[in-house]
Amino acid sequence: PPPPPKPAFTPGRRKNNNMSGSPEKSLTAQELKEQGNRLFLSRKYQEAAASYSKAINRNPSVAVYYTNRALCYVKMQQFDKAVADCKHALELDSQSVKAHFFLGQCQLEMENYDEAIGNLQRAYNLAKEQRLNFGDDIPSALRIAKKKRWNSIEDKRIQQENDLHDYLTKLILSEKEREVEQCKRKHYEENMDDCRIRMEIAKIEAKHDKYMNEMDDLFSQVDEKRKKRDIPDYLCGKISFELMREPCITPSGITYDRKDIEEHLQVQKGKN
Repeated sequence: PPPPPKPAFTPGRRKNNNMSGSPEKSLTAQELKEQGNRLFLSRKYQEAAASYSKAINRNPSVAVYYTNRALCYVKMQQFDKAVADCKHALELDSQSVKAHFFLGQCQLEMENYDEAIGNLQRAYNLAKEQRLNFGDDIPSALRIAKKKRWNSIEDKRIQQENDLHDYLTKLILSEKEREVEQCKRKHYEENMDDCRIRMEIAKIEAKHDKYMNEMDDLFSQVDEKRKKRDIPDYLCGKISFELMREPCITPSGITYDRKDIEEHLQVQKGKN
């Protein structure tokens, strides 16, 4: 008898037109995340962000996918997108250290210093509670944020002082001109001799020049005091990130504020 006809398709070898050329469609969210990690390590941030986006499409309820993509956006300086991802991650996991950390970094770059300090401090506290080691990354960012906020406040103060100086200078000059003109009118009305009018004008000018010099001296003193207010890095506490009131050098050579050391010892004593 003739052999049976061959089937049109061999079982298990049929081509799936929907899957051909798109192997990523078969990847799980976790696999897409790992793919993104590899791309990130290769500094291919745009491609890594795309992989994390696909992972999010697979499973939009995992906070890590959003924080990973946020870090890609941070590297690409797309801070608005990074902020949105961090906030979404915090909606899923309010205890996420990375979400607070990256959010604080973005706000620092966007010069929203108060918000940046709040999120960085929260990241620092959560890392301590969860016993996560981020090295000096979070404390360093927090110190930078506090110093930049300080500098921003000082810059505004300097601008206000300069504006006030300019305003007072204009007032003094305007008042001098007014008095000189008044003196000249009086000279014409009363027919005063030229020598006397020159003496009167000289007195007016000398008086207002004295005002100007006194004002300049006062503002110079303010400027000198402001320079002394600048806090050097080595006087900022490594724990509180504030000006150290009682600096103490530990055996390791690191300087801490006495208050912070005492609080740390009390916490450790309570745990024991």
